[in-house]
Amino acid sequence: MPDKPVGSQSPFEQIKRINEQESEYWSARDLMKILGYLNYRNFLPVIKKAIRACENSDISASDHFAQVRNMIETGKGAKRSVNDYYLSRYACYLVVQNADSEKEMVALGQTYFAVQTRKQEIFEQASENEKRVILWQEMRIHNKHLSATAQEAGVETSLDFAIFQNHGYKGLYGGLDAQGIKKRKGLSKSQDILDHMGSTELAANLFRATQTDEKIKREKIQGKFQANKAHFEVGHKVRRTIQELGGTMPEELPTADSIKKLEREKQKALKEKMND
Repeated sequence: MPDKPVGSQSPFEQIKRINEQESEYWSARDLMKILGYLNYRNFLPVIKKAIRACENSDISASDHFAQVRNMIETGKGAKRSVNDYYLSRYACYLVVQNADSEKEMVALGQTYFAVQTRKQEIFEQASENEKRVILWQEMRIHNKHLSATAQEAGVETSLDFAIFQNHGYKGLYGGLDAQGIKKRKGLSKSQDILDHMGSTELAANLFRATQTDEKIKREKIQGKFQANKAHFEVGHKVRRTIQELGGTMPEELPTADSIKKLEREKQKALKEKMND
Protein backbone atom coordinates (compact mmCIF):
# COMPACT_ATOMS: atom_id res chain seq x y z
CA MET A 1 0.00 0.00 0.00
CA PRO A 2 1.40 3.47 -0.86
CA ASP A 3 2.58 5.78 1.86
CA LYS A 4 0.11 8.28 3.28
CA PRO A 5 0.90 11.98 3.52
CA VAL A 6 3.96 12.95 5.54
CA GLY A 7 3.03 15.79 7.89
CA SER A 8 0.96 18.35 6.01
CA GLN A 9 2.42 17.56 2.59
CA SER A 10 0.32 15.41 0.27
CA PRO A 11 2.05 12.45 -1.41
CA PHE A 12 0.84 13.92 -4.72
CA GLU A 13 2.70 17.13 -3.89
CA GLN A 14 5.84 15.16 -3.08
CA ILE A 15 6.02 13.62 -6.57
CA LYS A 16 5.31 16.89 -8.40
CA ARG A 17 8.12 18.02 -10.69
CA ILE A 18 9.04 21.46 -12.05
CA ASN A 19 10.63 21.96 -15.47
CA GLU A 20 13.01 24.74 -16.55
CA GLN A 21 10.07 26.89 -17.64
CA GLU A 22 8.80 26.72 -14.03
CA SER A 23 5.79 24.63 -15.10
CA GLU A 24 4.63 21.81 -12.85
CA TYR A 25 4.04 18.26 -14.10
CA TRP A 26 3.71 14.70 -12.85
CA SER A 27 5.16 11.45 -14.18
CA ALA A 28 2.41 8.88 -14.87
CA ARG A 29 4.70 6.17 -13.47
CA ASP A 30 5.15 8.10 -10.21
CA LEU A 31 1.40 8.71 -9.99
CA MET A 32 0.68 5.03 -10.71
CA LYS A 33 2.67 3.93 -7.65
CA ILE A 34 0.96 6.42 -5.33
CA LEU A 35 -2.49 5.30 -6.53
CA GLY A 36 -1.67 1.66 -5.83
CA TYR A 37 -1.26 0.24 -9.35
CA LEU A 38 1.41 -2.46 -9.51
CA ASN A 39 2.37 -2.17 -13.16
CA TYR A 40 2.19 0.34 -15.98
CA ARG A 41 0.33 -2.07 -18.27
CA ASN A 42 -2.70 -2.00 -15.95
CA PHE A 43 -2.47 1.76 -15.50
CA LEU A 44 -2.28 2.60 -19.21
CA PRO A 45 -6.05 2.06 -19.85
CA VAL A 46 -6.78 4.65 -17.13
CA ILE A 47 -4.56 7.17 -18.93
CA LYS A 48 -6.28 6.40 -22.25
CA LYS A 49 -9.72 7.00 -20.67
CA ALA A 50 -8.45 10.31 -19.26
CA ILE A 51 -7.17 11.36 -22.69
CA ARG A 52 -10.57 10.57 -24.26
CA ALA A 53 -12.32 12.57 -21.52
CA CYS A 54 -10.01 15.50 -22.28
CA GLU A 55 -10.72 15.29 -26.02
CA ASN A 56 -14.47 14.99 -25.40
CA SER A 57 -14.27 18.32 -23.58
CA ASP A 58 -12.81 19.94 -26.72
CA ILE A 59 -9.47 20.43 -24.96
CA SER A 60 -6.22 19.55 -26.72
CA ALA A 61 -4.93 16.38 -25.05
CA SER A 62 -1.39 17.06 -26.28
CA ASP A 63 -1.29 20.17 -24.06
CA HIS A 64 -1.84 18.04 -20.96
CA PHE A 65 -0.57 14.52 -21.80
CA ALA A 66 3.00 14.37 -23.16
CA GLN A 67 4.19 10.88 -24.12
CA VAL A 68 7.90 10.42 -23.35
CA ARG A 69 10.62 7.78 -22.99
CA ASN A 70 12.43 7.55 -19.67
CA MET A 71 15.31 5.52 -18.31
CA ILE A 72 14.61 3.47 -15.18
CA GLU A 73 16.80 1.24 -13.03
CA THR A 74 16.02 -2.48 -13.27
CA GLY A 75 18.39 -3.70 -10.55
CA LYS A 76 22.16 -4.02 -10.04
CA GLY A 77 22.70 -0.68 -11.75
CA ALA A 78 21.16 -1.75 -15.07
CA LYS A 79 18.80 0.67 -16.86
CA ARG A 80 16.23 0.37 -19.59
CA SER A 81 14.06 2.75 -21.60
CA VAL A 82 10.32 2.75 -20.86
CA ASN A 83 7.23 4.63 -21.98
CA ASP A 84 5.81 7.29 -19.70
CA TYR A 85 3.50 10.29 -19.79
CA TYR A 86 4.18 13.71 -18.33
CA LEU A 87 0.88 15.00 -16.99
CA SER A 88 -0.39 18.49 -16.23
CA ARG A 89 -2.42 19.09 -13.06
CA TYR A 90 -5.60 18.91 -15.16
CA ALA A 91 -4.44 15.62 -16.72
CA CYS A 92 -3.85 14.17 -13.23
CA TYR A 93 -7.35 15.29 -12.25
CA LEU A 94 -8.80 13.37 -15.22
CA VAL A 95 -6.63 10.31 -14.50
CA VAL A 96 -7.73 9.98 -10.87
CA GLN A 97 -11.36 10.50 -11.91
CA ASN A 98 -11.01 7.45 -14.19
CA ALA A 99 -8.97 5.31 -11.79
CA ASP A 100 -10.22 2.37 -9.70
CA SER A 101 -12.33 4.03 -6.99
CA GLU A 102 -11.87 1.00 -4.71
CA LYS A 103 -8.18 1.83 -4.28
CA GLU A 104 -7.66 3.76 -1.04
CA MET A 105 -5.42 6.48 -2.47
CA VAL A 106 -7.63 7.19 -5.50
CA ALA A 107 -10.22 8.98 -3.36
CA LEU A 108 -7.47 11.08 -1.78
CA GLY A 109 -6.13 11.86 -5.26
CA GLN A 110 -9.56 12.91 -6.51
CA THR A 111 -9.91 15.34 -3.61
CA TYR A 112 -6.36 16.68 -3.94
CA PHE A 113 -6.45 17.38 -7.67
CA ALA A 114 -10.00 18.77 -7.56
CA VAL A 115 -9.02 21.22 -4.83
CA GLN A 116 -5.70 22.15 -6.44
CA THR A 117 -7.25 22.61 -9.89
CA ARG A 118 -9.80 24.97 -8.36
CA LYS A 119 -7.02 26.84 -6.54
CA GLN A 120 -5.21 27.28 -9.85
CA GLU A 121 -8.39 28.69 -11.46
CA ILE A 122 -8.80 31.13 -8.57
CA PHE A 123 -5.12 32.16 -8.80
CA GLU A 124 -5.40 32.88 -12.52
CA GLN A 125 -8.36 35.19 -11.84
CA ALA A 126 -6.81 36.83 -8.78
CA SER A 127 -5.57 40.40 -8.56
CA GLU A 128 -1.86 41.15 -8.12
CA ASN A 129 -2.28 41.62 -4.36
CA GLU A 130 -4.27 38.38 -4.04
CA LYS A 131 -1.55 36.51 -5.97
CA ARG A 132 1.06 38.02 -3.67
CA VAL A 133 -0.73 36.75 -0.57
CA ILE A 134 -1.13 33.24 -2.05
CA LEU A 135 2.53 33.01 -3.09
CA TRP A 136 3.74 34.56 0.18
CA GLN A 137 1.86 31.89 2.13
CA GLU A 138 3.32 29.16 -0.12
CA MET A 139 6.79 30.65 0.35
CA ARG A 140 6.49 30.51 4.13
CA ILE A 141 5.43 26.84 3.98
CA HIS A 142 8.25 25.83 1.63
CA ASN A 143 10.84 27.79 3.61
CA LYS A 144 9.94 25.57 6.56
CA HIS A 145 10.38 22.46 4.41
CA LEU A 146 13.71 23.78 3.12
CA SER A 147 14.86 24.62 6.65
CA ALA A 148 14.12 21.06 7.83
CA THR A 149 15.89 19.55 4.81
CA ALA A 150 18.92 21.81 5.25
CA GLN A 151 19.09 20.90 8.94
CA GLU A 152 19.20 17.19 8.06
CA ALA A 153 22.05 18.00 5.66
CA GLY A 154 24.08 19.65 8.45
CA VAL A 155 22.90 23.28 8.44
CA GLU A 156 22.28 23.29 12.17
CA THR A 157 22.45 26.73 13.81
CA SER A 158 20.53 29.92 13.04
CA LEU A 159 23.78 31.45 11.75
CA ASP A 160 24.34 28.41 9.52
CA PHE A 161 20.87 28.83 8.07
CA ALA A 162 21.33 32.57 7.47
CA ILE A 163 24.51 31.79 5.52
CA PHE A 164 22.68 29.01 3.66
CA GLN A 165 19.84 31.40 2.73
CA ASN A 166 22.32 34.03 1.55
CA HIS A 167 23.87 31.53 -0.87
CA GLY A 168 20.47 31.04 -2.48
CA TYR A 169 19.90 34.79 -2.66
CA LYS A 170 23.37 35.38 -4.14
CA GLY A 171 22.70 32.87 -6.89
CA LEU A 172 19.31 34.38 -7.76
CA TYR A 173 20.14 38.06 -7.20
CA GLY A 174 23.46 38.26 -9.03
CA GLY A 175 25.69 38.17 -5.95
CA LEU A 176 23.51 40.17 -3.55
CA ASP A 177 22.94 38.70 -0.09
CA ALA A 178 19.93 39.52 2.12
CA GLN A 179 21.37 42.83 3.30
CA GLY A 180 22.41 43.75 -0.23
CA ILE A 181 18.88 43.06 -1.49
CA LYS A 182 17.39 45.21 1.27
CA LYS A 183 19.72 48.07 0.39
CA ARG A 184 18.88 47.73 -3.31
CA LYS A 185 15.14 47.65 -2.55
CA GLY A 186 15.25 50.54 -0.09
CA LEU A 187 14.27 48.38 2.89
CA SER A 188 15.48 48.75 6.46
CA LYS A 189 17.45 46.01 8.20
CA SER A 190 14.39 45.04 10.25
CA GLN A 191 12.06 44.67 7.26
CA ASP A 192 11.41 41.20 5.80
CA ILE A 193 12.35 40.88 2.12
CA LEU A 194 9.52 38.44 1.39
CA ASP A 195 6.92 40.88 2.74
CA HIS A 196 7.85 43.38 0.02
CA MET A 197 8.03 41.12 -3.04
CA GLY A 198 5.57 41.29 -5.93
CA SER A 199 4.06 38.08 -7.33
CA THR A 200 6.77 37.66 -10.02
CA GLU A 201 9.60 37.92 -7.50
CA LEU A 202 7.83 35.64 -5.02
CA ALA A 203 7.32 33.02 -7.75
CA ALA A 204 11.04 33.06 -8.60
CA ASN A 205 11.98 32.62 -4.94
CA LEU A 206 9.40 29.87 -4.47
CA PHE A 207 10.95 28.01 -7.41
CA ARG A 208 14.41 28.49 -5.86
CA ALA A 209 13.25 27.10 -2.50
CA THR A 210 11.36 24.07 -3.84
CA GLN A 211 14.11 23.08 -6.27
CA THR A 212 16.85 23.41 -3.63
CA ASP A 213 14.81 21.25 -1.27
CA GLU A 214 14.44 18.59 -3.98
CA LYS A 215 18.11 18.76 -5.02
CA ILE A 216 19.40 18.25 -1.47
CA LYS A 217 17.06 15.30 -0.95
CA ARG A 218 17.58 13.76 -4.40
CA GLU A 219 21.38 13.97 -4.30
CA LYS A 220 21.54 13.12 -0.56
CA ILE A 221 23.73 16.17 0.02
CA GLN A 222 25.52 16.32 3.36
CA GLY A 223 27.55 19.08 5.01
CA LYS A 224 27.08 22.85 5.26
CA PHE A 225 29.48 23.64 2.44
CA GLN A 226 27.79 21.31 -0.04
CA ALA A 227 24.30 22.49 0.98
CA ASN A 228 25.34 26.14 0.52
CA LYS A 229 26.84 25.28 -2.86
CA ALA A 230 23.63 23.53 -3.95
CA HIS A 231 21.49 26.50 -2.90
CA PHE A 232 23.69 28.92 -4.85
CA GLU A 233 23.63 26.69 -7.95
CA VAL A 234 19.84 26.45 -7.94
CA GLY A 235 19.46 30.21 -7.41
CA HIS A 236 21.88 30.86 -10.27
CA LYS A 237 20.02 28.41 -12.53
CA VAL A 238 16.70 30.19 -11.84
CA ARG A 239 18.38 33.52 -12.63
CA ARG A 240 19.76 32.14 -15.89
CA THR A 241 16.29 30.85 -16.84
CA ILE A 242 14.81 34.32 -16.22
CA GLN A 243 17.53 35.81 -18.45
CA GLU A 244 16.87 33.27 -21.22
CA LEU A 245 13.15 34.07 -21.12
CA GLY A 246 13.87 37.81 -21.32
CA GLY A 247 12.48 38.51 -17.86
CA THR A 248 13.40 41.26 -15.40
CA MET A 249 16.12 40.38 -12.90
CA PRO A 250 14.66 40.04 -9.38
CA GLU A 251 16.82 42.82 -7.89
CA GLU A 252 15.38 45.19 -10.50
CA LEU A 253 11.73 44.40 -9.76
CA PRO A 254 9.88 47.14 -7.83
CA THR A 255 9.54 47.04 -4.05
CA ALA A 256 5.94 46.26 -3.14
CA ASP A 257 3.89 47.44 -0.16
CA SER A 258 4.14 45.22 2.87
CA ILE A 259 2.00 42.08 2.74
CA LYS A 260 1.20 42.72 6.40
CA LYS A 261 -0.16 46.15 5.45
CA LEU A 262 -2.43 44.48 2.91
CA GLU A 263 -3.60 42.05 5.57
CA ARG A 264 -4.38 44.91 7.97
CA GLU A 265 -6.32 46.77 5.27
CA LYS A 266 -8.24 43.61 4.45
CA GLN A 267 -9.17 43.08 8.11
CA LYS A 268 -10.18 46.76 8.45
CA ALA A 269 -12.42 46.56 5.36
CA LEU A 270 -14.02 43.36 6.68
CA LYS A 271 -14.67 44.98 10.08
CA GLU A 272 -16.23 48.05 8.45
CA LYS A 273 -18.43 45.81 6.31
CA MET A 274 -19.64 43.92 9.38
CA ASN A 275 -20.45 47.22 11.15
CA ASP A 276 -22.55 48.57 8.24
